[in-house]
Amino acid sequence: MSDPNDAAGVERELIAVGVDGSEPSKRALSWAARQAERADADLQAVIAWEPPEVFGWMPPPAGWTTDFSADARRVLESSVTAVLGSDPRVPLTLQVLEGSPALVLDEISQRADLLVVGNKGRRALEEMFLGSVSLHCVFHAACPVTVVRPRRPVEGPSGPSTGTRS
Repeated sequence: MSDPNDAAGVERELIAVGVDGSEPSKRALSWAARQAERADADLQAVIAWEPPEVFGWMPPPAGWTTDFSADARRVLESSVTAVLGSDPRVPLTLQVLEGSPALVLDEISQRADLLVVGNKGRRALEEMFLGSVSLHCVFHAACPVTVVRPRRPVEGPSGPSTGTRS
């Protein structure tokens, strides 16, 4: 959707964000879009998909017609529309890639100036602490990584607050 170079021929920075449809990934998308606007950078929203593990050792059920790539694209487009609306204020590209989310984001980080991820993903194990994809990116990405966490209440002298700035 956007040209990586501006009119003067100067390469624009690229901020990539991993999206999986979860609330943490939507917060990451929102943060990445604000950062791209501030930095006058392009934004690339990426979703990775893998066939369910059961298909690795047994064929899909008769009549199975799921198009995993199309399903992933719908999740990505729905997330982008929900967070940024139908007319984002930054140059935006959407990318749907087959593969492990951690490895796909590693590959994307080779071309990005900043990689943004949420702190948790869609898998139950990832819900425990920092998501395994986020953790993998922090240790292995080729560019700086920002992990977006939700704001939590801050304990102050007058009790808990929302942790927002005044």
